[in-house]
Amino acid sequence: MQKIMFFDIDGTLIPETGNRDIPESTVKALKLAREAGNLLYVNTGRPAVNVNDDVRCLGFDGYIYGCGTMAVCGDKELYYQTVPKELCRRTVELLRECNGVPMFERRDAVGFDLTMRRIPFVEEIRNDFLKRRKDVVIYTEDEDFSFDKFIYCYDEHTDNERLKKELEKDYYWIYRGGLFAEIVPKPCSKASGIEKVLEYHGIDKSQAYAVGDSLNDLPMFSAVGTSIAMGNGKDLIPHADYVTDDIHADGIYNALEHFGFFDK
Repeated sequence: MQKIMFFDIDGTLIPETGNRDIPESTVKALKLAREAGNLLYVNTGRPAVNVNDDVRCLGFDGYIYGCGTMAVCGDKELYYQTVPKELCRRTVELLRECNGVPMFERRDAVGFDLTMRRIPFVEEIRNDFLKRRKDVVIYTEDEDFSFDKFIYCYDEHTDNERLKKELEKDYYWIYRGGLFAEIVPKPCSKASGIEKVLEYHGIDKSQAYAVGDSLNDLPMFSAVGTSIAMGNGKDLIPHADYVTDDIHADGIYNALEHFGFFDK
C-alpha cells in the first residue's frame, strides 16, 4: 500500500549545526522511498521563495509552504491563502506600536520594515537576501506590500503581552525558542496543509507519516497516523510516536527503513 511522508527542512533534512549539507544517507533514502512508489512531501514554515535548490533537487512530489499557507503537487497548486491587505496594514501598525521586529514572508518575497529598530537576527536575514536574491526583497512602504505569514523578534523593549493577545485574534502564535515567534494566519497550519494533500491523493491518515525536530512541527503530528521525531529534536521527542536517530547519524534513512518505505 502506498504511503506518504512529510518532512520539515531545518534540523530534519538540513542540519542546523556543523556541516549544513544534506546527509548522503538522506539523499539515498529519499530516492529508495520514491522508487518503491511512495509519496514524499516537504512541509515547511519557509515560503516557496526561500526553498533552495539543495532541497528541490531531491525530487519531492510536492511541498507545503509557509506553515500550510500554500500547497503544491508537482506544478499543480492545491491551495493558497494570503493575508488580506487591510489586515497586513493593521498588523504592521500593531508591530510598530508594540515594538516587535518582523520579517514578513510571501510565496514570492520576503519583507522588512525599515522604520523599526535593527535587531541582528533580522538584519542578517535581510542582508543575506540582498546579496543572494535582491529581487525578492520588499518593504512595508512598497505599494504592493503584503504577506502570507511572518516571524518577529521581541525583547524587554517589546510589549509582547499585548502583541500576542492582539495577534491571536487572526493568527496562530507559535513560540520558536529564544525571543522569536512565528505567526500564521488562521486556519492555516502544517496540519491543514497535510489534510489538503491527503484529500488530493486519496490517502488515508493511517498511511501518512511526518518527521520533524522542533515544536513548530507539532501540528503535523495531529494530521498523520505516525509521528516521528529526529534524535536531535529534544523538544519534540516527548510528543512523537517514534524517535529516530540524529540527523548526523542517518536519522532520515533509518526512519524510512524502519517504516517500510523501501519495500516494493
